[in-house]
Amino acid sequence: MELRPFDPRYAQLVATWATTAQEVALLCGREEYPFPPDLLPTWRKADDDIRPYLYHDGERPIGYAELWLDAEEDEVELARIILAPEYRGKGLGPAFVEVLLVPARTAGLTDIFLRVRPDNVPAIRTYHRAGFHEVAETLAAEWNKQQPIQYTWMQYPAE
Repeated sequence: MELRPFDPRYAQLVATWATTAQEVALLCGREEYPFPPDLLPTWRKADDDIRPYLYHDGERPIGYAELWLDAEEDEVELARIILAPEYRGKGLGPAFVEVLLVPARTAGLTDIFLRVRPDNVPAIRTYHRAGFHEVAETLAAEWNKQQPIQYTWMQYPAE
């Protein structure tokens, strides 16, 4: 398995991995199903603050994720993590997250966070297995003030 920078040629493939409106919202912020085709031509171009990646099994992409860099807050957020449906439930999630931690750690920022829907129990288990833990309730409440839902916020331990 190997993590590579996102290649836009795979945007259509990744879009098909979102099998519900909720998963589409996690990928692009719009609660529609299927993935909105009008977004595909411009979706997930890297910039200074967002670094998209594909997780490959040989030449086949099987996972997608982004690192959101925030130099002002001195933090990286792992975001929009998804595995292809046929690879879910096979124990690959923690390894995928651990591979994402490599560029997250080398980004030069101190803290590593992620947020997850509280009803996404398999993802929360995955993040625990990869070493994440929930942030304090008061901090989560503060961060959730501006969010559309009350996320579970998790942090990777500082080294």
